[in-house]
Amino acid sequence: MSRVALQGLAKSYRQTAVVRNVDLTIQEGEFVVLLGPSGCGKTTTLRMIAGLTEPTSGTVSIGGGDVTRLPPRARNVGMVFQDYALFPNMTVADNIGFGLVERGASRDHIRNRVSAMLTLIRMEGLGDRYPSELSGGQQQRVALARSLAYEPRVLLMDEPLGALDQKLRDEMQRELTRIQRSLGVTTVFVTHDQQEAMTLADRIVVMNQGKIEQSGTPEELYRHPKTLFIANFIGRSNVLAGVVEESRGDRSEIRLSSGDVIEAPNKGRVALGTRVVCVIRPEHTAVGDRAVPGRNAIVAKLQRRNFIGDCVDLVLSDRAGQEILVRAGKEWSAPACGDTVVDFAPDDTLCFLAPEGA
Repeated sequence: MSRVALQGLAKSYRQTAVVRNVDLTIQEGEFVVLLGPSGCGKTTTLRMIAGLTEPTSGTVSIGGGDVTRLPPRARNVGMVFQDYALFPNMTVADNIGFGLVERGASRDHIRNRVSAMLTLIRMEGLGDRYPSELSGGQQQRVALARSLAYEPRVLLMDEPLGALDQKLRDEMQRELTRIQRSLGVTTVFVTHDQQEAMTLADRIVVMNQGKIEQSGTPEELYRHPKTLFIANFIGRSNVLAGVVEESRGDRSEIRLSSGDVIEAPNKGRVALGTRVVCVIRPEHTAVGDRAVPGRNAIVAKLQRRNFIGDCVDLVLSDRAGQEILVRAGKEWSAPACGDTVVDFAPDDTLCFLAPEGA
């Protein structure tokens, strides 16, 4: 059993709370990503699971047993760091087998296990090389293999791909997914990169100010954010402020700061005059020279066009100077001149109460 359960987990340094009463269960074999901005508490949470940081309160359980006060080695977890932490004076094979040597494994078992790990990370024949003779991606694979060689109950990774360039990072994301699926090891991965989280995770746990803001599959978080923070943090968004002018049935009419009036789903009765924030995804918008019946419309001016391969990002500004991003097909052609209209379906408009002081 490698199920991980956190109950009331908290960590404070003097008077500063870094992690606040986190309750989280990670199922056996699940790939969970802790996602959030810098300082949100995700790495501290990971370190408490690993035993590298002692909680101020709360418990950590692995496989049904309380490990809160156990040292890291007694927890049988694997840890991969951003800086690889390979031993420069050891070969690849010796680095991979290091944990097994420390645990007193037999020479034959170490040899067989190292061979299996080299095959798993697709580095057969490179066991005699030293870390300095490897690329960044190869070093990261060796660090991963070293953490998996002694068959840990849980694999913990703290921004392990942060030092790689984008192409290599994409390749390593695919490799990580392949390896994790093939072994079925319970995995907790920390990142601040939302795209990386959505690529890797079975489930994303978004943290904000030391607490879990929302947990769910990548699609759930993207399509059904529960808070403005999630809507703004997961994926690219247009964020437009406004005031509720009319509320009827399941729809509210909202006057934006630009003067345009749009409709949005009314989740619960919202009083007239309530300040709200509307969030619209760029791919749910379109540009034309006239409003389309049944859709929301905002008058805007095209500022620039960014070609990004299979599509085009259009950057426009509304009458209040607010920037609006539209994702269009690569065959898109610009309007002749002057103002244009950005339109989108009312049901694609996410609406949240405006934060106090905003």
